[in-house]
Amino acid sequence: MTPAKEAAPKATETKKAPAKKAAAPKDEAKAAAPKAAPAAKKAAPAKAKPAKASNKPVRVAKAKTAAYKAAGGKMIKVRQVASPIGRTQDQRATLIGLGLNKLHRENELQDTPAVRGMIAKLQHLVKVVG
Repeated sequence: MTPAKEAAPKATETKKAPAKKAAAPKDEAKAAAPKAAPAAKKAAPAKAKPAKASNKPVRVAKAKTAAYKAAGGKMIKVRQVASPIGRTQDQRATLIGLGLNKLHRENELQDTPAVRGMIAKLQHLVKVVG
């Protein structure tokens, strides 16, 4: 009986050993797969934001303003004399386009047809100074 008792533990040992060896390659495959996935994410190009259309004024920087004046370009000075409260959204946007946002503020702009049109639209809110 002793040989049968010895044979039984050997059979269970042989069954367990191959199971452990088979489990090891699966773990290695799982460990290798997540490493490859982040690399693929990094390779994807970032989307660029589209440029927005701007309702900015025809204002120029101080250095450019001085050069424009020296070249003989005409400038126009505009002062805000009324509040935009209760006005339409396009009038508020035009006021910001002229570089004005508070009462009695002044801004010097190039004298162009576009600026003249903005002033005409807001003739009840702004005043041309000098």
